[in-house]
Amino acid sequence: MSEWIAALPMYDWPECRQDTDALWQGWRDALRRRGVDAPQALTRTGDLQALWRSPNLLLAQTCWGPMEAGLAGHVRVVGQPDYSAYEGGDGAYYSSVIVMRKDVAGPDVAASDMAAPEDGRARLSPDLMRGKRLAYNEALSRSGFLALIQDLKEVGEAADLFAEKLETGGHRASLEAVRDGRADVCAVDCRSWAMAQRFESGVDGLRVVGWTARRLGLPYITSRRASDSVVKAVQHVVRTNRGCGYFGT
Repeated sequence: MSEWIAALPMYDWPECRQDTDALWQGWRDALRRRGVDAPQALTRTGDLQALWRSPNLLLAQTCWGPMEAGLAGHVRVVGQPDYSAYEGGDGAYYSSVIVMRKDVAGPDVAASDMAAPEDGRARLSPDLMRGKRLAYNEALSRSGFLALIQDLKEVGEAADLFAEKLETGGHRASLEAVRDGRADVCAVDCRSWAMAQRFESGVDGLRVVGWTARRLGLPYITSRRASDSVVKAVQHVVRTNRGCGYFGT
């Protein structure tokens, strides 16, 4: 039995799990053909920080926030997904939408969603967000928190722009908090927003009122304890086997 573990948690919504499993099955079989005893199924339990740091980690996806907070010392990056299929994405780079309820944004802003800037630069209105309640998934999330705070800083604003900050634990939960009136604004990455438009009820009451700057998307990683031959096999499989509309680049 394989001692390796694998996880693809970042976009593993219940409605997408069949697709996530199909993606893994293709990668698993390709890895086995290259001599790597990949696990039969994905791991979906346990603490993500512990999973990412496991010496038995064969493949997972993480965020650059945790990477910059120390995870990079435990793992090696083996690929990047392609976000080109999503508005706000360009190859390995993605942006986050800044979303408000229509009644909070006001009639002029709420008339239509703001399109993603073609140049990938941040497009946001601090005055529109001032005094509002921010929902965010977690403080180490680049797409849900750090990117927005950095972009605000670059125009002379800070996190105290917001009247309150509510940590929700996930992008979907942040959107639900805004939809349900427990918060007024949130930032979620462009792929999560596309998924929400497919699967989450009530998002037609939300509007895209801004975009964070385009940044490198969520990396695929493996343990630093993996041998060079295993790393090369994982890199090859992630970069050459497509699935679920994105693939390693």
